[in-house]
Amino acid sequence: MAEVTTQTVEVPGFADDPWPVVVRSAPEDGTPALWVHGVPTCGEDWVPFLERAGGYAPDLPGFGGSSKRGDGDFTLDGYARFTGALVDALGLERVSLVVHDWGAAALAWAAAHPERVERLVVIDAVPLLGGYRWHRVARLWRTPGVGEIVMGLTLGPVLRRVLPPGIGDTAVRHFDQGTQRAILRLYRAAPPDALAAHEAALGALADVPSLVLWGEEDAYITPNFAQSYADALGGADVRVIRGAGHWPWADDPSVVEAVVGFLR
Repeated sequence: MAEVTTQTVEVPGFADDPWPVVVRSAPEDGTPALWVHGVPTCGEDWVPFLERAGGYAPDLPGFGGSSKRGDGDFTLDGYARFTGALVDALGLERVSLVVHDWGAAALAWAAAHPERVERLVVIDAVPLLGGYRWHRVARLWRTPGVGEIVMGLTLGPVLRRVLPPGIGDTAVRHFDQGTQRAILRLYRAAPPDALAAHEAALGALADVPSLVLWGEEDAYITPNFAQSYADALGGADVRVIRGAGHWPWADDPSVVEAVVGFLR
């Protein structure tokens, strides 16, 4: 197992001033992997993967230990620009990109810069595709006033009940007002048609070897979107993980080995 270390990187472009970002990393062989987490957690999700494959796992702005000040561009396009700025700040020419949930925003960057992507793994990601309707909790978050009330009622025991063991503990530690604000802004800036507008651009990644992994029991994004992503990417390999949910590696540790094996 590789040792995982943590550093803070100043990343320009997400706001007027450079944005302090916590990045976990571990030594890697060959092209480094960039691991991009989703809502409501942070880069800590990826520690089992970093230990096996190395690379870099940021806490996205507004999440985990990264800055949560209020002047950031907490939108799909803002996080896409952040991805490119982070890659540059880390001095990386090419990466193997792994995304989960709202880490899908990094796909918008990748589609604009396919020459900088060695391999791609998509895990239960927010669909940058047509035909998706937000799940019930997201629809509440997207509603002004209602979303703030729901956030206020989302206490630690609630998160631990609805999220897998370990994942829930991580979310609870970091689920403060800054993260709640980032989540509300992100979802409210992402109506389904804004997600679907990115679908055509994904075809630029057709020459990038890609793997799509999906939990069969995902309660937020149904597994039919695994094949939809594969089609949009020009024919990625698809694996649906039986009995697994939205964080499939939390239910089936073999997912870690599957991703690591594909990257290598």
